[in-house]
Order: sequence, then structure tokens, then C-alpha cells
Amino acid sequence: QVQLVESGGGLVQAGGSLRLSCAASGRIDRINAMGWYHQAPGKQRELVATITSGGSTNYADSVKGRFTISRDNAKNTVYLQMNSLKAEDTAVYYCYVNVRWRDYWGQGTQVTVSS
Repeated sequence: QVQLVESGGGLVQAGGSLRLSCAASGRIDRINAMGWYHQAPGKQRELVATITSGGSTNYADSVKGRFTISRDNAKNTVYLQMNSLKAEDTAVYYCYVNVRWRDYWGQGTQVTVSS
């Protein structure tokens, strides 16, 4: 089994920044893709950003130029640097990792942006 622990969520004013972290532990030999999704109240979970084992990244159009995803393979950790936050970024943010071609999810961390 693989466990994920997220941190870094909170309340921030519009225009501010937050950095989310997600550390994986357990039966890990190699992590393939890692990434972040978010889910706003009453909406479906949506992709925010992903990063492959080779470092290739993909972003939702709504966050391009404002968010940066990165990973530290030595620490089995994925990060999401969120700048220029907007009220519409308010959501629960979930990280995921793909290990042995199976997805594992974090418990979610709340990000609230006040306007």
C-alpha cells in the first residue's frame, strides 16, 4: 500500500500564494506520474496539473502561468506552487501518485481564496 500526506492548504487573500506538498510513503519502488486535482463545492473533481517521472508537465488552462508543479523523487514528494490566486481557485486539492500503474490519492487539503 501507498500512503499520501498532504500539507500547505489554508486561507489566503486574492493575489496571494500558497505551496502544497504531498509526500508518499509505503511500498514504493518507482513513482510514475504525480499530480494534483481540485474539487469545488457542487462540482466534479478536475485536473490541475500533472508531472511525469521524466519531468514533463501538463496544466489546466485556468492555472497556466500561475501554478507550477514539481517533484522531488528522492523524497517521493510532489509540490504545487500556486501564485496569483483567485477566488475561483477555492477548492479541496487532492494529490495523486501512480505506482505500479495504480493511482493512490491523498485525503485532500482545503484552499480558500478570499476576494
